[in-house]
Amino acid sequence: MKDIVFVRIDDRLIHGQVVTGWMRQSQANRIVIVDDFVAKDPFMLDILKMAAPPNVSVNAYTIEKAIELLNGEPTSSNEKVLILVKTPEVILALVEAGIKINHLNVGGMGSKPGRTKLFRNIQASPEEIETFKKLADLGIDVEFRVVVDNKGVSLDEVLAGKKK
Repeated sequence: MKDIVFVRIDDRLIHGQVVTGWMRQSQANRIVIVDDFVAKDPFMLDILKMAAPPNVSVNAYTIEKAIELLNGEPTSSNEKVLILVKTPEVILALVEAGIKINHLNVGGMGSKPGRTKLFRNIQASPEEIETFKKLADLGIDVEFRVVVDNKGVSLDEVLAGKKK
């Protein structure tokens, strides 16, 4: 199995915070985007590659192909993978397929139909909130933290704050 050093939900995928903060903190040297749309759009993937540091490999895979890749043997002993996805359902699909994820950083889920404010600038639908709960029930530490310098907030704290 690949050495997964950081997993983040961020619907913008690769941008300044990911490149300057999370890449440095995680010491990742490869970004794996798991997104069916981006995996099939070479133009979008090229744009995302341009946003990444020059020494970082960037690939995009469908969920199915990502499961094959992530369950495979590391291509080198020093490969450290940062996984980026847009929604919690993708993480659940990976976990249910046997991908070992201990910690999930939720950093950016924008507004769209069916979503309401969950935490700061993070929006989620009722279905996505249930998916976060399933992930937590599977033993994954779900943390809401938009930027590296912020204090992380647990799913339980976020949901308690939503009930207020």
